[in-house]
Amino acid sequence: MQAIILAAGMGKRLGAMTRDNTKCMIEVGGVRLIDRLLGQLRGLGLKRVIIVIGYKGRELREYIGDRYPDLHIEYVDNPVYDRTNNIYSLSLAARQMEQDDTLLLESDLILDDRILPMVLAAPEANLAVVDRYRSWMDGTVVKINEDRDIVNLIPKKAFSFSEVDQYYKTVNVYKFSQAFAKNTYLPFLEAYIKTVGLNEYYEQVLRIITALERKDFKALPLNGQKWYEIDDIQDLDNAELLFTGDTAERLARYQHRYGGYWRYPELLDFCYLVNPYFPPQRMKEEIKASFDSLLTQYPSGMGVNSLLAGKYFSIRQDHVVVGNGAAELIKALMEAQEGTVGIIAPTFEEYPNRLRKENRIIAHTLQTKGFRYSAKEIQDFFQDREVGAIVLVNPDNPSGNFLPREEVMGLIAWCKERGIRLVIDESFVDFSNRRFTLLDDVLLEENPHLAVVKSISKSYGVPGLRLGILASGDRDLITRLKKDVAIWNINSFAEFYLQIFNKYEFAYREACQRIRAERDRFFGLLQTIPGLEVYPSDANYFLCKVLRGTSRELAVKLLEKDILIKDASGKRGLEEGQFIRIAVRDTADNDRLITALKELL
Repeated sequence: MQAIILAAGMGKRLGAMTRDNTKCMIEVGGVRLIDRLLGQLRGLGLKRVIIVIGYKGRELREYIGDRYPDLHIEYVDNPVYDRTNNIYSLSLAARQMEQDDTLLLESDLILDDRILPMVLAAPEANLAVVDRYRSWMDGTVVKINEDRDIVNLIPKKAFSFSEVDQYYKTVNVYKFSQAFAKNTYLPFLEAYIKTVGLNEYYEQVLRIITALERKDFKALPLNGQKWYEIDDIQDLDNAELLFTGDTAERLARYQHRYGGYWRYPELLDFCYLVNPYFPPQRMKEEIKASFDSLLTQYPSGMGVNSLLAGKYFSIRQDHVVVGNGAAELIKALMEAQEGTVGIIAPTFEEYPNRLRKENRIIAHTLQTKGFRYSAKEIQDFFQDREVGAIVLVNPDNPSGNFLPREEVMGLIAWCKERGIRLVIDESFVDFSNRRFTLLDDVLLEENPHLAVVKSISKSYGVPGLRLGILASGDRDLITRLKKDVAIWNINSFAEFYLQIFNKYEFAYREACQRIRAERDRFFGLLQTIPGLEVYPSDANYFLCKVLRGTSRELAVKLLEKDILIKDASGKRGLEEGQFIRIAVRDTADNDRLITALKELL
């Protein structure tokens, strides 16, 4: 067995990073692609490695030098790399392909260490490594049957997003037997070049062969093994995350992305908080049916969208401002706040973080078990402290502590007497068995010092739409906030969602009931984990104290199992290294986390 590595391309999409080097000289996790690849090949017992070079080929040869004395490395030069594609590079190594079984690779790949041994161990003489198609993948797509025959290579013009669940992406790792290369593949390759030209891809030859219903070429599907093809800077960024050798560093990279985890379908996210049971499929289909017009036309301005939000929550248009997520409104509200602001710690840090530098924060840092507190405790703490506003997240995040209606109404009256702005975030209230809402026109009119914030990401399961509202009877505040945000601060998809929601309110109530039931079941299972102390919660998450090791160590170990949790280290009011927050997901996901926790704790 020999290996052929195609490394002649210019890598123009990587810009300045390939100005002086070919793509395979790029580093991922501190290791150059070519070093990683040759290091993986050296343990396979190959007779030789042929590298087809072109752009910056001399520099690549000089770099490799004698770094790999246990590999017999030969070079083939493509002098017209700037006018040809990989079909020509491979044709230049045709003579070598005829001499032995061949492992064919592209030099811009980064592969899990398990992949190449798996290819060599596979009994099939001729195969292509494939993986389930994902949105980040680009290039050759195939369909395979239950016998792993490649039945069709899909050209780009025939690619259909309605069939993506049937597609596999070629990983650009192939195994060819000497006989198949000599008697089938290379003759077709030569004929294709003569007919179509040099600026083509060698996979097109495989498409012709499979179209002839040849059964001697199989697919080898991956099963969770990681890989990436690096064509541009975003590919490089994603590969850096996936292949960072230190899991603690990888955890930090995930955390600093603040979402976008759909790029990593193998990752199970217990960090971000959503409703797994809403929106229903029919609602999604209604949005999809209007996709073209929503994509190509402008959304409405604040006037229409505040009307829609008013309809959504059954309040008046002039009481509500719509935000690009609640985060946009929190920022505008906190920047508008004068004087000292009181908070309860631990809590959602976005509020204090968005205050102006000149604002002072007074934090009521809780010492109670499970970080429980009542409205009376808030009043007692701030009784003799001058504050212009108090922020209450109810249920609180991360503790899940919940103040019932009568206590909240008492706090509203207490703040009104003292001229204190009271900001209540009820983003998670629909998950409580004692749920109630302050989004009521009469209540807002009678209490203009009250501002109510509600995210439409947390409980409604649509964080990608970026929707939130702030409601108040203080018309000057609402007017100011509407002026602070952009005229088109939400997109057409978010607007359309607001428009159609009321048709699905019953489904939403059912979804909240389902997650409340699943939360109770999940809580019982978490309590069986000996190394974890779990606090009751009225929200869709649990704050847990880690009793064995640190929160960071547990988060790292779980990430090794592709499970992401929130390490609450550094949150105001929480003991460093002791606390994690776990989202409530659906039954299957929650059971997977329980299994992992039992193994680790």
